[in-house]
Amino acid sequence: MDTLLLIFQIIIGLLLLTFLVVIHELGHAIVARRNGVVVEEFGIGFPPRAWGKKWATKLIGKQTLWSINWLPLGGFVKLKGESDDAKGKGSYGSVSLWAKTKILMAGVVMNWLFAIIAFTILAIVGMPKLIDNQFQVSGDSIEKKEPLKVAFVEKNSPVQKAGIELNNQIIQNGDQKVTSPEALMAYTKANKGKTVEVEFQTGTSREKAVVTLRQNPGQKQGVLGIQTTSQSTLRSTWSAPIVGIGTTVQLSTLTLTELGKMLGKLASGVVLQVTGDKTDQQKGSQQVNEAGASVAGPVGILGVIFPAAQKAGPVTLLLLMGVISLTLAVMNALPIPALDGGRLFVTLLYRGLGKKLTKDTEEKIHGAGFSFLMLLVVIITVADVFKFF
Repeated sequence: MDTLLLIFQIIIGLLLLTFLVVIHELGHAIVARRNGVVVEEFGIGFPPRAWGKKWATKLIGKQTLWSINWLPLGGFVKLKGESDDAKGKGSYGSVSLWAKTKILMAGVVMNWLFAIIAFTILAIVGMPKLIDNQFQVSGDSIEKKEPLKVAFVEKNSPVQKAGIELNNQIIQNGDQKVTSPEALMAYTKANKGKTVEVEFQTGTSREKAVVTLRQNPGQKQGVLGIQTTSQSTLRSTWSAPIVGIGTTVQLSTLTLTELGKMLGKLASGVVLQVTGDKTDQQKGSQQVNEAGASVAGPVGILGVIFPAAQKAGPVTLLLLMGVISLTLAVMNALPIPALDGGRLFVTLLYRGLGKKLTKDTEEKIHGAGFSFLMLLVVIITVADVFKFF
């Protein structure tokens, strides 16, 4: 049964990621078609090809081969004459610099648009509050605080012995009503070793349990033996589209800022390891480890999507997809060769230098960038796997 559940989770996770990447590639295809570039193939997944058929559509053209491929890790679009110096009617290389810019950035825009739509829907039904200063429109945002829920239960802890389980709502601890994780922590610390009555809710029924708090909890143990969470939601009406745009901009900026901090820490750590003394090398190793811990690769992303798809419900799942979509947009906008932003950067650089960007040069530059990205993905994936052990 566990094996079947794992297979189901993997399929769901891959479908969600593929959906977001296909949206990205569809942006490239639509804008390419509108600018006179022939879309030769639109692929879901990566080769080898499992199925393919030419299908004429007004959206991306009459000469397009639609394909489904065996590696379900996203998708791709193949344009006629993809190099900057390609010639001939309908080729990417033959269109203007402005047209190339629109084509390259269309995937990024599509991912941002999906995030805006997702956050707009969430603003209407109830947007989970992710950060303290989360974007909202004054006068049209109602904040609702959800009850305090159990997010983690320690094995053989006082609450586990009392029968309190994951996702139960903690209502009252002793003679004090519980309103926040901080209030619960303060109460339990002040009453170490005492026996108290905890009132909690399981589904629709309220229950009480007598719990003896730990006097001297061990390392990584709590007095009560649980971790709690209290999620707040923000709901809007007429301002929902504004909230969708504002949240996308805010979280994209935050993503870019945190990415910059991570890269800075990684670079500093590598320099210290290479050039420093023993103390600096240890500090550098710690910085590299911290930078690696803050990044998730395919395994890490799927590890988040699987439980979200299974347990959290449509709101959390839509939120997760919105966040991943805007992350794809931010990453692809970066001026790294092989990414959309990198391809545009190299094109603009050669135009600025007054040099011709040949197919051979372009392939070498983006090939090196792709190799670097694949190496990075492998390193991050290995780190993700070790997080599970």
